[in-house]
Amino acid sequence: LDLKSIEDSQVSRTLVSSGTTGAAVSRIFLDADTARAQARALTRIFSHFAGAKRMRMLVVDDDSFLRDRSRFNARAAGILGFSNFGRDHLYLLDESLQPDWTVLEQWLQAHPDEPVLLFGFTFIVWQSFIQAARRDGVQLRFPPGSMLVHGGGWKKMDEQKVDNNAYKAALSETFGIERVHNYYGMVEQVGSIFFECEHGHLHAPAYADVIVRDLQDLQPVAHGTTGAIQVLSLLPESYPGHSLLTEDLGVIHGEDDCPCGRPGKHFGVLGRIKNVEIRGCSDTRTVPNA
Repeated sequence: LDLKSIEDSQVSRTLVSSGTTGAAVSRIFLDADTARAQARALTRIFSHFAGAKRMRMLVVDDDSFLRDRSRFNARAAGILGFSNFGRDHLYLLDESLQPDWTVLEQWLQAHPDEPVLLFGFTFIVWQSFIQAARRDGVQLRFPPGSMLVHGGGWKKMDEQKVDNNAYKAALSETFGIERVHNYYGMVEQVGSIFFECEHGHLHAPAYADVIVRDLQDLQPVAHGTTGAIQVLSLLPESYPGHSLLTEDLGVIHGEDDCPCGRPGKHFGVLGRIKNVEIRGCSDTRTVPNA
């Protein structure tokens, strides 16, 4: 399925979805204006939670996506987007998604007191960073103030009975990383992501909105009621991606009343609607065990 509202000559970048329902893969075409608007929105959202200072950045992934910057899947788009917020980048994993601990230790020792921004996809961080460190007997502590941002789906984590709290506890225990933020988003609406606050709630930014709908009649439900998540974004101009009815279950906790003090709706994602095949950004690639 091609999502495009512009002439071919205006296309500057193509994104490829992970195919939520099996073979239904979409190609999303961006022109320069849409790509610029999405990048600016992501910058403002991120700085609102993490501040404007660019930290040294560890990407818990490999860098093979850099070979073709005109065409990205959801993982590559996420890595490229968040890479703008860091400096002195290190890609930790090889193409088999195995870490190079020696290189990481040397990289950390070069500036031992500087906080690090870490980015990766939820399951890859778990398998190729946390579990790999335990497997290899690695003992590394990141400088105080270091922060991990992760996203891309919890299906494989659910299979291993690891929830958000256990995930954060493992990062604290293994690496001393206390600031951990999940985010909810999709390649069809790059830029207008929903970031997790310090209280574990996802927040709708100024550029987007979230509606939870009844599974039977698709009418909006009251706050506190579980239903299908619909996400809306102001950003797409080169393709029809303003309104997406997802296959995720969620609940809106409230509006303008989150304990973190941030305005707007705050919500949680509870998983996929039953009998829907799971294909998230971090669930589409096998991580081998070494």
